[in-house]
Amino acid sequence: MKRGSFGVGVFRTCGLSAERITRIARETGFTQRSGGKLVVPDFLVAYCAEAIKGTVSHNDIAATLQAETGVAVSRQACWLRLNENGQAFFHAILAVVIRAKAIPTGWVRCPFYKRILLQDSTIIQLPSRLFASFSGIRNATLTTCHARIQSIYDLCAGRFVQFNIDPYSKNDQAAAPDIPVHPGDLVLRDRGYFMPSLMIAHKDQGVDTISRYKHNAYLYDVHTQARIDLLKLLRAHGRVDMPVLAGENKSLRLRLLAVPVPEELANLRRMKAKKETKGRAPSAELLALMSWSIFITTLEFDRMDSDAILALYGLRWRIENIFKTWKSYFSFAKLHQVSAIQCRILLAARLILICICFHHAYVPLSVAIRRQTNRHLSLMKFMRYVCQNLFLLPHLIRPSLWTRSLVNAVARYCSYDKRLRSNFIDNLQGLWPQPDSIPHR
Repeated sequence: MKRGSFGVGVFRTCGLSAERITRIARETGFTQRSGGKLVVPDFLVAYCAEAIKGTVSHNDIAATLQAETGVAVSRQACWLRLNENGQAFFHAILAVVIRAKAIPTGWVRCPFYKRILLQDSTIIQLPSRLFASFSGIRNATLTTCHARIQSIYDLCAGRFVQFNIDPYSKNDQAAAPDIPVHPGDLVLRDRGYFMPSLMIAHKDQGVDTISRYKHNAYLYDVHTQARIDLLKLLRAHGRVDMPVLAGENKSLRLRLLAVPVPEELANLRRMKAKKETKGRAPSAELLALMSWSIFITTLEFDRMDSDAILALYGLRWRIENIFKTWKSYFSFAKLHQVSAIQCRILLAARLILICICFHHAYVPLSVAIRRQTNRHLSLMKFMRYVCQNLFLLPHLIRPSLWTRSLVNAVARYCSYDKRLRSNFIDNLQGLWPQPDSIPHR
């Protein structure tokens, strides 16, 4: 295999044979006939490989295709494919990759929930020419354009469930109902998604939620139905864990949990809030409330105690680490002067490779290396390793090709350093005893 390429075989692991890729291309209108110079599976490989490098040049794609396949394709032929049909094709491929089954690994077992879903978004800056399509911030002196990528990630399976590439103007609260939940799920959300009515609706479906509290949301005493002065309550009691009512009719019964945080952390929150707030300074009440971490949940008191809820919610930070890998190693911070359609295709191509790397390489190798060496793979180190050695991807996603030297190299260069501070895997497995059921390879 040539260094720097990874081949169509990578997609076969996701159930995407060359024939199926070609069939999807025809169904989406990406191609209408067979026998042309541009071979769709090869184009998909070349485009995804170029996408994670940063700017995608049609000339580079054409050159890569000739280098890998020996077929000369013009850059104009590549450019003509990146239209609405091309967008439909890449989104269809992404949907298949998300749904594709990975090998059973025993990644983590939760005795209480089938899935633990993290819903969060990351914002990426786009060329200002795309403002009409994606929106952003505009004033008398400045115009900036952004897209918001909504992501839903299942902690238990270690895999993504859904992506949405939205305009900046569609905020997190507007995206909150888009999550596909099933009975037995637990949803962890930041304050931007705070919607008491949706939390209760999910509860009625057998889905629990833990959410950060959003400032100025009305909460009421369950006995008197008077509005709760949250700051006064916290100053009086320090830590609270109590039932509350919410909603316009005070009909939504939820659980309020608040714990004090170290003053150093509270001051960092205040500094961040003052820096990020636009137009006016944060209120004195909001700054004072930053001395506590405040949550609203649908979990009953007899189902889970407050310490377990706090530990469980602490796992939500995983999505922030995931977004960091996107911007550091998959070039999400790099977007050149492309059209809105080409921008969506480019982002979809990056998400395709991200899913393959997560679902079929990182999770299985993490389990195997943990079993063999009792070491844990660092997500940041592993994704950096993969992006720097893409030619290894076909071997990393197929356990039958895991040689001892390959596994040892991944363990050596991608594991966490020995340290007293626990890592994410330690925290995740520490919540519940994990059976030693991972098969030897």
